[in-house]
Formats: sequence, structure tokens, C-alpha cells
Amino acid sequence: MNEESSPSDHTDGQDSLLLLKTLQSLWTKKEMNKQLKEETRRGFAALEDPLAGLLDMLESSSDWKGKGQSLGYYITNELQLWIKEHPAVQQSGLRLKKLQARVFRILAQSQVNLLDPLISIFQLRTADQNSLLGHVCHVYHKGKYKEAAILSIKLNLQLELDVEKMCTPLLLQEKTNLVEAYVAEYPDLQRKLLQTMDMWCEPSFNTADISRQYQGLRPNKLNHKMLSKLVFRLLEQYNLDPALCPNVINQRHLGSLKYLFYKRFVEKTMTQENWADHVQNTVGENRWLQEQLIQLLVSYCELNTAARWALRYSLPEKTLPYGVADELQKLKVQERVEDAKSRVDDYEEDRKEGYYQIPIPRENIHFLQTWEGMLRWREKVLQPGQVVGIDMEWRPSFGVVGKSRVSVLQIAIEEQVFLLDLLQLLKTDEMEELSHFVQTLFSDPTIIKLGYGMSGDLHSLAATCSAFEEMDKQVQGIVDLLAVDKKLQKCWRKSSLQVDVLSQEKSCGDRGFRQPERGLSLLVQHVLGKPLNKTEQLSNWEKRPLREEQILYAASDAYCLLEVYKKLSEDPLGFGLCLDLTESLVGKPTRKPRAKKQLNQQEMPSPSKQQAKVIGMEALSPPPSISPKEFSVVCDNMLQGLGRHLRCLGVDVCMLENDDNHRKAAEIARQEGRVILTSGLPYQTLQSQVGEGRCFSVDCSEKAKEQALQVLKHFNVQVSLADVFSRCQFVSCF
Repeated sequence: MNEESSPSDHTDGQDSLLLLKTLQSLWTKKEMNKQLKEETRRGFAALEDPLAGLLDMLESSSDWKGKGQSLGYYITNELQLWIKEHPAVQQSGLRLKKLQARVFRILAQSQVNLLDPLISIFQLRTADQNSLLGHVCHVYHKGKYKEAAILSIKLNLQLELDVEKMCTPLLLQEKTNLVEAYVAEYPDLQRKLLQTMDMWCEPSFNTADISRQYQGLRPNKLNHKMLSKLVFRLLEQYNLDPALCPNVINQRHLGSLKYLFYKRFVEKTMTQENWADHVQNTVGENRWLQEQLIQLLVSYCELNTAARWALRYSLPEKTLPYGVADELQKLKVQERVEDAKSRVDDYEEDRKEGYYQIPIPRENIHFLQTWEGMLRWREKVLQPGQVVGIDMEWRPSFGVVGKSRVSVLQIAIEEQVFLLDLLQLLKTDEMEELSHFVQTLFSDPTIIKLGYGMSGDLHSLAATCSAFEEMDKQVQGIVDLLAVDKKLQKCWRKSSLQVDVLSQEKSCGDRGFRQPERGLSLLVQHVLGKPLNKTEQLSNWEKRPLREEQILYAASDAYCLLEVYKKLSEDPLGFGLCLDLTESLVGKPTRKPRAKKQLNQQEMPSPSKQQAKVIGMEALSPPPSISPKEFSVVCDNMLQGLGRHLRCLGVDVCMLENDDNHRKAAEIARQEGRVILTSGLPYQTLQSQVGEGRCFSVDCSEKAKEQALQVLKHFNVQVSLADVFSRCQFVSCF
């Protein structure tokens, strides 16, 4: 269309409605490019008041009320750009206030994409705050809770509004992303929001009672479990004190207590002293938790034991369960009432003869709290060609907010074990020398470092001290025995070189029910003949002084790596490994998933270059086939159906309890060599805490049966008829 026949000749000087009709004609003909843009801008220039003209056009049209691209949005966006080039058209004073009053009516009906340009064009952030608040409240009371929240965010009105009132309907509609955006920049609002959510987590609170107060809301899916997870995530995200949310914390601690009771009285894998230590730390001075502890003791122990703990905490008799108060009276009468030290009479102390024993004198195990103690051994540990066993211990979190920090770093060489007290060493002026020593040890390719699930240990070490944050990128010469464990398991399955587990367990004495060995303990049992005693695994490693049992456990965990490696090196072929043991442990170079081209012989890295990588790294090519018995997983608490299906097919499955934090899956995976099965956002967190290939994200949109097929295919698990229902259908829970 040339200039002589341009529609602008007819619209010049006409009002905004005629301009709208002209633009609508071009819009419907899909002539949206250069001609529409030019016509729009000529129209703005011809209008006496372009801002009022925009409102006229929006009030006379309705296409902008729907979702997607609209002419109303196009015109508004173009005017915003045009005003930047012609600032003189902007209004002020009484004229601007009148325009702002008109735009409020449009804001109540507009889509989100119109808000920013309208707010900018009509300078709404400078408008009278009472008018803005009144408009937001008007939108809110019409039941448009999302729109009211978005508008208040755009106008920076959050501090002037009731955060509980604004966010409650959003939470009931599961619009958590919008809730987070609402309080993102305001710590005070974050605290108030979390206190509100914590109030909802009281056991007797019913969220359905709240939803009835809001019109148009369907019955919500929000429950205590979902709320608890959200609260913990936000506490960590906002770096707030967990004491702000006592109800959620109490429920999480109660879950920890139940887990401790399971480990002590069902699995029987914790010593009495270790168990009692954790119970006291979990319960503390919290009267509600103390009462819950007594209830659990009544379920698992004799009344006398429950009474002793009640006496320890001076609990009023009226709060005690039936029978415990009578036992408490008897205890008070007895002359030999000891400080209410808890003991369980029906459980024997574990006998040591059935477990691996560290074969060095006690004086060769050094617990070091100063750098001076380590200095005399530094050169020997860092000697080229040295073989070093490395392990780390930290206090178990039991799902409570907070990152695991390494308390003890174990370093084992032949005939010596050094337990470095990081809680003390990282506080001193000698921290620089310690960090330099550790970094040198891990980065030296001439020193073979033995570990089991080393990636998880390095991640925890990085979270302990900023000096170790980048160390996982510098490590060289790592032999991860978790990788050789997988190879050995496969070889033993095929050649039937199975250890007689039943006879092993009988040699441990009459210990009642005993869990099958897993992880490093199972590897030690296969190679050295006896498993590790893991009763101190869940100790409180931050409490000082360490008990003698803890010191021996920590030393054994590191030293056994040397013995396993030595035994495998002496006869690798006998264990189904390559003659060069180190070569059999070296993983293939990691390839990007999109790369289709295979490396030719000239492109293959030399063994020396491969050894400079973290040994045990899995390749992205399809893994070798394994049987369900060789495959052990920990299922996140949102995948119960998947866990049951895999269990039916013979897979070793353990599953988190409903109120467990996702991070507990990583803890179990590292300790027992399991693969994590999770879904959604937790995957990003969990996969960074375990070794490569040890965390798999399941498609939650699929049914449990399809999820199971997806997992089996990914890990190349081959199921036979003999595997189906080969395991007890009780899924282990933690």
C-alpha cells in the first residue's frame, strides 16, 4: 500500500475508536508486520491524548481479556515503546490520577502480560497507595486470589497486606511458586508465612476448615505431609531458624525417634549406648517429645524401662500411660535407683567374634585434634606410590534441616590409622595446613586413594569447609571400591561363588533377627570372610569425647579398604577381575549423551591418563545386564507404588517414610551402595550428593508398572520367572 492510499490519510486526527477499527482490520488480515506497526505509531501521533486513547480502545475491545496474543496487548506494548521515544506525552497531576482510576477497572480483568506495560504507562507505582490497596482488595474479594497476589507483587504492596490472608488461598490451590514469589524479598513475611504453615501442621488441625472460608475453592489436596515438606524446603531456602516452626520440627523429630526404635528393636543394628545417645539428643528438653518417647517405649519395651525414662525426665504421673505410673512408684521406693539410665534387658551386647577385626594394635590408631599430631606422619602418607584408605563420618541428620558436615576424616595406611577431628582442626589457626594436606592427598595421581562411594564423601567434605568446595574437580588416583563391588557381585552370581550367609550369621551368636549385609560390609564379608560391625554407623559423631567403640568402628571402616584391595590385588583372576586390578577398576571416559561417534583406537585415552580420573566413574553406554538380586535401590517417599512393583520382581528395595526429608535417601544410598529412585525437583539435589549414575529420575506421570519397566530398562536388569516374588513383600522403610 503506497502513501497516497494509506489508511492514515483517513485516520489522521480521528478519535481512538476509528484507529481501533483500522488496526482491527489489519489484525484480522494477519497483516501484522511493518504496516501494522507503522499504522499504530501514526495513530498514536495523531491522538490528542494517546494514554486516554489507549484506555478507550481497551474499554471498547475484549480480546485482551483472553489468554494468548491479542490486539489489545499489541497496542499497549507498542504504546509503551512509543512513549519512550516521545516522553512529552506522559501525564501528571490530576489528569494522571483520573487516568489511573480508569485503568484500575482494566487491571481487574487483564491477563498477566498486560500488567507490566499498563503499570509503566500509567505510572501506577507512584499512585496513591490507599487507592492501590483498595483495588487489590476489590480483586481479592471477588475471589480472584491469584490475580490479587500478582498485582500486589507488581505494585510492591506486600508489606501493606496481610501475608496470611493473601497466601492462604494460594496454598490451598497449591500455587506454591506464587507464594514464594510473594515473600521472596521480605524476610519478615517469610517468617510470618512459615509460622502460619507451621500452625496448620498441628496434628489436630484440619486444613479443610480453612478452605471453606474462601469462595470458589475446590476441596484441596494440601495435607500435613505436603505442608511439612514445603516448610522444611523453605526453611532451608530462606536460611531461617528451624525453631520458628516447632510443630513441623516436633513431627520430624518424632519420625527420627520411630526410626531409632526400628534400628534398635527391629533390626537390632544399634548398641544400647549409641541408641540412648541419639534418643537424648533428639528429645532434648521438649516435653511433648518426652511424652511421645514414653509411648514408644511402652510399645517396644517393658513398663519398667518406660518408667526409668519417665523418671529421668521428671514427667508428671498424670501424663504417663497406664501401668507406667505404677512402675514409677516402685522405682522411687527402690534404694538403687540410678540416674534413670535407660537399659533394655532383652537385648544382648553384640559379640565381636563374628565381625571383621582391625588387625593392628590399639596404639596405632591415632585420634588427632591438632595439626602437630599429624605433622610427623604427613610425609609418609603423601609418599609417592602410597596406598591410602579413606572414609568419613558425620552425624546422621534423620531428615532434619541442615547439611551433613564431616566430623571425622579417617586416613589409613599400612599398620596405622589416623582419625582427624575436623570439628576441632577446622576451628584452629592450623586450618590452612590441614586443607593443604588434604588437597595434596586427593590431587596426587601417584597416591592410590581407596574409598567406597567416594563421590558422596567428597560432596559432604565440600559442604563442611569452603576450602574443599572445588576439590572434587581436582581429585586424581581414586579407586572407588563401590565399582569393583558391582563387578564382584555380578561374577559371584554367575559362578555361584556365594558366601554362606546363614552360616556367617550363626557364628555371630544368638542375636535374633539380623539384617542381611549390605554395601561395604557385604564386600568385606565376601572378600575377607566376615562383615563389618555397623552398630556404630549412626553414632553421634559430633559428641566429644568419642566412645572407644566409635574409634574402633571408624578405624575399621578405613583400614578394611586396604585389606580388601590387597586381597583382590593378590588374586584378581580368582575374583573374576582383570589381571591388572587397577585397570579393571578404571571406568570408561564419560561421553556426552548426544555424541553418536565412537572413539577409535587412536582416540582412546591411555591407562595412565585414565588413572588420572576418578576410578569407578560409570560410562553412559548401556550397563551390563544384572539380575534383580544384584540391584538394590532406595525409593523416595513419593514412589511407594514403584517400590512395591520392584519388590515383587526380586529387587532389594528400601523406602523412605512419608515424613522423611528427601536428603535421607542420599544418606542411605551412600551408606549401603544403593541407587536412588526419585522424581521432580528432589532429583537435582540428590544426584549431586551421590556418585554418577547412582540417582535416577522417574516419570511421575506414568503408572507404577510403567515406572518399574523404565527403571529395569535403564539399569539393564533382567528378570526371570524365578525372581518374581522371590523376596518377602515387606518393603523396608526408614
